[in-house]
Amino acid sequence: MHFEREFGPGGLFERVPVSGPPTVDIAARDLERILVDVVHDGAVIPQEFRVGRMGEEFPESLYMDHYVSERDWGAAVMARELAQALGLPAFYRVNLARVLMDFGRFPGSTPRAAPHLQRFAINYPFSELLDFGQKRALLERYYDTISDEMDRVVKPRRLKLAMHTYDPYNSNGTLRAPVSLITRVDGLHKDEVTEAFDPLYPPQLGEWTCDRILRNRVSLTVEKAGFGVAHNFPYTLPEGSIEVRSQVWRFFAFLEESFSKAHPETQGDPAFLAVWDMLLDTNRRDAQAQMLRAYIHHFQRAPLGKEQEFAASQRAYERVRAFVDAGDGRVVQAYRYAPSRPSAVAIEVRKDLIFDYDELGRPTGEPLPSARAIAQAIAEALRIYLKIDRPEQATKRV
Repeated sequence: MHFEREFGPGGLFERVPVSGPPTVDIAARDLERILVDVVHDGAVIPQEFRVGRMGEEFPESLYMDHYVSERDWGAAVMARELAQALGLPAFYRVNLARVLMDFGRFPGSTPRAAPHLQRFAINYPFSELLDFGQKRALLERYYDTISDEMDRVVKPRRLKLAMHTYDPYNSNGTLRAPVSLITRVDGLHKDEVTEAFDPLYPPQLGEWTCDRILRNRVSLTVEKAGFGVAHNFPYTLPEGSIEVRSQVWRFFAFLEESFSKAHPETQGDPAFLAVWDMLLDTNRRDAQAQMLRAYIHHFQRAPLGKEQEFAASQRAYERVRAFVDAGDGRVVQAYRYAPSRPSAVAIEVRKDLIFDYDELGRPTGEPLPSARAIAQAIAEALRIYLKIDRPEQATKRV
């Protein structure tokens, strides 16, 4: 099995149709709000990124081992099995190879030997092989395109299930759990300072990106099916992941709606529009938003000729901050426990439960029966959650 050189008919971000009878009965109104996606099982390394500035092609030996080790082999299989079990018409897949660009990270270039949770979108070794123009093209034409398409499919959904796979063993040789559910945000739930998002994003929202009742229902049901489950292992969610970025975006969208209802006179005000653009720029691709963020939080000078404009936005930001803080943070609490708060969970499945592998770490043969069994257990958990467990009204939990 080898990487692909160009995209097929499905393109960069593909809607992959699924057929076959579901194994659970979920209401159509609930199915419409469920998204299953895969971002790390892509196979394409386009020709324009396999050549140097003089047109010479990079030897495959420079990146092939990384391609094999970085790819979430079997994640698309798990997504297909889960979508079919649920009765979804399709799942979504990023077809760009992770070794070239990891969409689950913030834009930037990854240094050699960067820790797993401190990587950027342009992955090593391409972060060293590509020149400035290639990196800019990779982010503008691929990262931004995926962002736009991902926004389109994520926003209407209330439940996002991201399928991933991980290696069977830890670095010390111990066997990993068959399944791990990742729902906590790295940095935001620790005693650390993070500047990944605006300080108005409440740290307590990083406790979990998924309703804990749902997480625990999946854990219980998969365990009862005979597969052990870990939580937030071997890592938590990086701030640049779609699961986290989508949660931050949704909170600020909720905040904008709540603030605008309370202060309708601010709607359409350029100063407030700039603040909302800054807060909603969760993938850090808007230069204007980044400049305003630096002006407000790092006291940098405004661009020449924009001093009054930036000062007005700073005053608007203070009004929004006062709104968030009012009533002991009632707007945050209203969002935190609202039944309508969307859930996003990353589901890791051990690779050896999906395929057998050759000596180079590439899948061989057909998917194993355990892949379908795990997917069907997850689908059954979702059925129980949606029919029985899902809270009907906001309830504050300790």
